[in-house]
Amino acid sequence: MLSLIKLPRVLTINQVPKVFHEDGIVSGYRYPYSSAKDCVLSIFQLTNETLNIWTHFLPTWFFLWKLLMVLEEEEWWDSYCWPLLTFLISCCLYPLASSCAHTFSTMSERARHICFFFDYGALSFYSLGSAITYSSYAFPEKWVNSAFHKYYVPTATFNAIISTGLACYSRSTVKSSAKLGKNLRIVAFTYPYLFDNIPLFYRIFMCAGGGCTVNEATAVHYQHTALALLTGFLFATHLPERLAPGSFDYIGHSHQLFHVFAIIGTYFQLTAIELDMTLRKRWLQAHSQPITFTNTVGAALFCAASSLCIIYIFCRALSSTRTRRDRDLK
Repeated sequence: MLSLIKLPRVLTINQVPKVFHEDGIVSGYRYPYSSAKDCVLSIFQLTNETLNIWTHFLPTWFFLWKLLMVLEEEEWWDSYCWPLLTFLISCCLYPLASSCAHTFSTMSERARHICFFFDYGALSFYSLGSAITYSSYAFPEKWVNSAFHKYYVPTATFNAIISTGLACYSRSTVKSSAKLGKNLRIVAFTYPYLFDNIPLFYRIFMCAGGGCTVNEATAVHYQHTALALLTGFLFATHLPERLAPGSFDYIGHSHQLFHVFAIIGTYFQLTAIELDMTLRKRWLQAHSQPITFTNTVGAALFCAASSLCIIYIFCRALSSTRTRRDRDLK
């Protein structure tokens, strides 16, 4: 069937505008002003984006299945389940947003920016979903009900919103300095990650003696943390393609590996969260601060609404810039 369809041709780096360039990737670029139909067709041919799309699109359905299983098997109206449900929704959204961004980012320069604005918003929402579950299920016993615990979710919500804004702003620096834009994005996502994981880092690396919450989830938290650090390394370094430009254009470049290890890490993260949720339920319900709509679903909705407002502002800014440029050309 696909043999009867004329697939879009692929280009080299010299044939596309600089905004579409990727470090170390020489060929396999799609036409930078493709139609939506061509973008969809391109996911069925080998380009430098094909595996970026599929490595996040397929896992979306796994996490959606997990979400439906929780809704079916758990008492979803019980507030104790709300953090897990919030996290699973974020696990569905961020790979879906990423796969859509990579699919339709070649419609135009403006479309590319807008696609990745939504991708950044989904990643920020995922970071907050992680923080909400850590607050509810993974905090070390020594820190439960502390001042840090009390303000942990509100701070994580603020960080996620700032992350969206800084990441979106980073794309406005592309024309002046692509390197600066990339560094801003690294900061935008590293800071919330480090803050959100403070209780987990303390629990698995620093805590000693009683109240450290050592259980079956601890080893899985180690695995998730190792994979998270690996994904950050790949995103920041552009290895291995930087060492051999052109050798990993289609298979094996850093962004593909980043996607694969991020999804595997999310799976381990979910496994650890479910273990903590089950093993610590009785103790947490007796000793921890109550799980409420405000510190779970409410915080997530506020973050999502704020991020959408930020994305709207940056989209309007793109439209204004384009209008001014068109007027100047006339």
